[in-house]
Amino acid sequence: MSQYTNKHEDAHCAWCGRDISTNNRGRKRKYCSQSCRQRAYEARHNLIQQGLSPDCVVLTQSDTDAIIDRIFQARCAAEDLLTAISEGATSEELQEIATEVVALSREAERIR
Repeated sequence: MSQYTNKHEDAHCAWCGRDISTNNRGRKRKYCSQSCRQRAYEARHNLIQQGLSPDCVVLTQSDTDAIIDRIFQARCAAEDLLTAISEGATSEELQEIATEVVALSREAERIR
C-alpha cells in the first residue's frame, strides 16, 4: 500500500501570509479569502501597468522596516537560546525560548 503525504501542510496566503486551512483533496489554495485574491490581482495589474514584471514584490519603506524588525527579533531570540544553552538552562527554559524562536521566525516569514 502506498503512503500518502499531505502536500498542503504549511500553506500560507500568497497575499497576507496567514495560515490557510488545508484540504487533502483538490488543488492547493493560494489565498485565504476572496479579498486577498482581489488585492493580489490588483497589485499584479498595477505592476503590469507600470511596466514591471507581475512577479515583482513592491514594498513600502514601512513594510521593509517591519520585515527587518521581525528578522532582528527572531535573531535575538535565537541568540538568547544559545546563551541559555551555554549557561546550562533547564529543559523547560530551553523549551520556552525555542517556542519563542519558532513563533518569531513564523512572524518574520510574513512579507506584508
